[in-house]
Amino acid sequence: MPDFQDELLERFGPFQPPLHTQALWFHAVSVGETNAAQPLIEHYLSLGQPVLLTNTTRTGQARAKSLFSQRYPKLFQAVFLPVDQRYLIEEFLSKYQPKLLALVETELWPNLLQITRFRHIPVLLLNARLSEKSAKGYARVKGLSRSMVECLDSMLAQDQPTRQRYIELGMPPEAVQVVGNIKFDISAPPKFTERAAQLKRDWQLEPRKIILLASTHAPEELELLTALRPFLQKQPELLCIVVPRHPERFNEVFEQCQKLALLTRRRSLDQTIQPDTQVYLADSMGELWLWYALSQACFVGGSLNEPGGGHNILEPIALHVPTVIGMRYFNFQSIVDEFVEAQGILIAHDANEAVNQLLACIDDPEAAGHLSQQAYNILQKNQGSLNRHIHAIDQYL
Repeated sequence: MPDFQDELLERFGPFQPPLHTQALWFHAVSVGETNAAQPLIEHYLSLGQPVLLTNTTRTGQARAKSLFSQRYPKLFQAVFLPVDQRYLIEEFLSKYQPKLLALVETELWPNLLQITRFRHIPVLLLNARLSEKSAKGYARVKGLSRSMVECLDSMLAQDQPTRQRYIELGMPPEAVQVVGNIKFDISAPPKFTERAAQLKRDWQLEPRKIILLASTHAPEELELLTALRPFLQKQPELLCIVVPRHPERFNEVFEQCQKLALLTRRRSLDQTIQPDTQVYLADSMGELWLWYALSQACFVGGSLNEPGGGHNILEPIALHVPTVIGMRYFNFQSIVDEFVEAQGILIAHDANEAVNQLLACIDDPEAAGHLSQQAYNILQKNQGSLNRHIHAIDQYL
């Protein structure tokens, strides 16, 4: 309840006192956008520049605080974005007086944009992406969409299709540049690879064949675990780690494992993986890198069933982990398409095919190594967007 009360206060006021005025203000909707903005925020904090970060979701804010609050307590502040009402936005801006507003990827609010524009606060849309589906939605309210994009001073697009879609919505062509996807500028945090190596020793995981189901949505866990169950029963060395995307579903997924009669242990209870463990429910926050580093093949969720959209595939690829996803990855279309073309990722039509592909990666290390190396080559080829983002932001400082 205290967390909910704090959230209400931050959304409706009175707002927290600012740690600094004239901070760089980043807005990241949730965990994915916060992760995308991490290297940018890290760059400016390391230079001594105060940063204000707003989020829309609790998981996004929890991620932000875990990344920066302890290391930069005098420079970094994370609060919720206020509700998009004029008087609340006016009060928020009067209190925090940010130097600029950097929106990460997609979220546009009309009052927020109009009032920042009126106050001559530069507004940038970073790492911008707009799927064909989302563009059609914006086009249905073209007057509102045009009024919002006209408030943007600059847009840094991930790819040419995104640039063109925003221009069609009314963004001046000279204000939109393609700089690539900042998510490609990624490397595995050493602390997680070191912890993974330690866990392998402590939990005696060397002989285990580990499959990871990451960022899963309903009903992916049930479908995938049902397809995997006979193999888990026949192959005691096989282990499946499951990381549901949303914390509120942790108990639901555990109950599914129980109904499938799978021997399951839980991270939230500080339970360790035992020799007879079949499923490890990684029901914790901020440890996805750790589970990727432990796995020999992974499935990235939100991609098998409607509505889908997919999640970030670049984290496992940065760790050379062979990666499988479903066919519904439209939120990452341009990224995934490049890996598909280079034969650096596997696409599954359904849960059975996904499980067969994961097991094939486990059983054929040579083919899996070729797959992951192809993917890693694509990742390296696309890096450099971070520096282009920094250069663009610096023009407004």
